[in-house]
Amino acid sequence: MSETRWLDQDEQKTWRAFMFASKMLFEQFDQDLRRGAAMPTTHYEVLARLSEAPERRLRMSQLAELSQSSRSHLSHTIASLQRVGWVDRESCSTDRRGAFAVLTDSGFSALESASHVHVESVRRHLFDQIGDSQVEQLRAIFEQLLQHLVTVQEMTSTASTLLVDPVPTSTSAALAAAD
Repeated sequence: MSETRWLDQDEQKTWRAFMFASKMLFEQFDQDLRRGAAMPTTHYEVLARLSEAPERRLRMSQLAELSQSSRSHLSHTIASLQRVGWVDRESCSTDRRGAFAVLTDSGFSALESASHVHVESVRRHLFDQIGDSQVEQLRAIFEQLLQHLVTVQEMTSTASTLLVDPVPTSTSAALAAAD
């Protein structure tokens, strides 16, 4: 067993600042959306992903991956969105186990209204707090971290998929499709 590489004092301060700021930032985004649009961020994320998809529809499995949600959690979210008429669920004609989530016109309208609240929240609590050079630095840092994490996830997913399913899925393909 290798020796633990403990964080030094500067790394510990950076880690804690990152952890607490991230949590507080996402809590603020959620609070602003709930207050200004009566919508939690989990619903906003699903509606946004569907709005960007061809014909405003995605397979549930792909939507779960894109929204970084478990299939079970996504299923509950879709049920909530169905109850308010923002999303329909359609069966897949080629795969009886598969289903599509489809953004309705009402859901698109709700997303359009909420997007003003969301963008203002992101601008006020993130971009207005840092300078242009810091935006570039932040993007570079998170692109580097994202690339690392996607690689780790693909390696883990490929290893476990080989045990269960001979057709591996690609997180990087999903990320490329989301761009």
